[in-house]
Amino acid sequence: MVHQYKLNGCNIVLDTCSGGIHLVDEVAYDIIACYKEKSQDEIVDLMLQKYGHRADVTEEEIRGCISDIAVLEKSGKLWTPDTFEPLAFDFKNRSTVVKALCLHVAHSCNLNCSYCFASQGKYHGDRALMSFEVGKQALDFLIAHSGTRKNLEVDFFGGEPLMNWDVVKQLVAYARTQEPIHGKKFRFTLTTNGVLIDDDVIEFANREMSNVVLSLDGRKEIHDRLRVDYAGNGSYDRIVPKFQKLVESRGGKNYYMRGTFTHANTDFTNDIFHMADLGFTELSMEPVVCAPDDPAALTAEDLPIVMEQYELLAKEMMRREKEGKGFTFYHYMLDLTNGPCVYKRISGCGSGTEYMAVTPWGDLYPCHQFVGEEAYKLGNIWDGVTNAAVRDEFKTCNAYARPECADCWAKLYCSGGCAANAYHATGSIRGIYEYGCELFKKRIECAIMMQVLKATDNENADC
Repeated sequence: MVHQYKLNGCNIVLDTCSGGIHLVDEVAYDIIACYKEKSQDEIVDLMLQKYGHRADVTEEEIRGCISDIAVLEKSGKLWTPDTFEPLAFDFKNRSTVVKALCLHVAHSCNLNCSYCFASQGKYHGDRALMSFEVGKQALDFLIAHSGTRKNLEVDFFGGEPLMNWDVVKQLVAYARTQEPIHGKKFRFTLTTNGVLIDDDVIEFANREMSNVVLSLDGRKEIHDRLRVDYAGNGSYDRIVPKFQKLVESRGGKNYYMRGTFTHANTDFTNDIFHMADLGFTELSMEPVVCAPDDPAALTAEDLPIVMEQYELLAKEMMRREKEGKGFTFYHYMLDLTNGPCVYKRISGCGSGTEYMAVTPWGDLYPCHQFVGEEAYKLGNIWDGVTNAAVRDEFKTCNAYARPECADCWAKLYCSGGCAANAYHATGSIRGIYEYGCELFKKRIECAIMMQVLKATDNENADC
């Protein structure tokens, strides 16, 4: 499958299955577009009609270009056959090990964000804090079900995990005692809204947390519109100085500033630039996912605006990079030479199989976004996975399990998309969240364009 698009003056041709990316001139771009439907003579006539006024476009040049395209096709760099589908369903028979857990140490939060998918941290249930005993059993479960895998990952999540900080510290200490016993190595991540960050949190996080995810929606007026406490007060002024102190103490590394944009700020690039201007360089901004009738929900009318914003973001990032003021945007991180392996491209994030969420009372769910959905409860940390049917459904939930993905050029970049978003949009993990698909494809187009221009080292080139 071949995908062609024009962006920022570049004519880009992507071969989906080989991963080949070709930066071409306008004539080659148009030839590729009709190459599979037209004869060579028909292509020559069409190109001469369109470009015959140009001295550099002759019949000989056109036929030479057609010949070059034929070589690319023969060498597996254009229209490469899709040979991955049989592999996708062979994965069902693999012996799955658990490699990561999302520990919900707090089903409670000190903020009252109206767009929160977790219902202000309660996950549509009761407020609760995870005990050390439950957390310890969760870590034991992870070790016991990780097979020969050495590196294990644990994300301390909520709600707001700093509301149960002592238990977090106890669990990290316990895990460190288990590493030499079982030949494992734990990598911890903390996700926080920042309200309770203090010197103790900073010191411990710098010592033990491989990554810290910090929640900030951008400009003060945008952030404080939705990220408020129970008295209705915005949190921007309280958290930004704490975030700056923490990030500086980490040497500006191993953190992510994560925001959410809604219908209220479709000009979200201004929020990203604001965060960059505050000194933060590792940035992520996610589109809100909520009920269509929610005031925060993105609308059909918002879509072209958001698409334009992603293009604007890519161009501004390249400009700032040249000025020595570059920053990273999570969704534009794309390695064209050493990217995800075929297994990862097909199987996706591993939710429900390699990755699970644990509630404060020890129930297992496919990921944090399924917590509270009783039909998707996998089991618990004492008995293990008892709902094998749900686990097996997630094993085969990939791009090839979704008919809508069959002819999508981006399927090996998104692996079929987020199962939770699909479920909440369609009622099935094998559905697709169409709005999210459009945004994902635009982000990938922008990311590829940026990599192409970086490779040519001239973003002003006439591509």
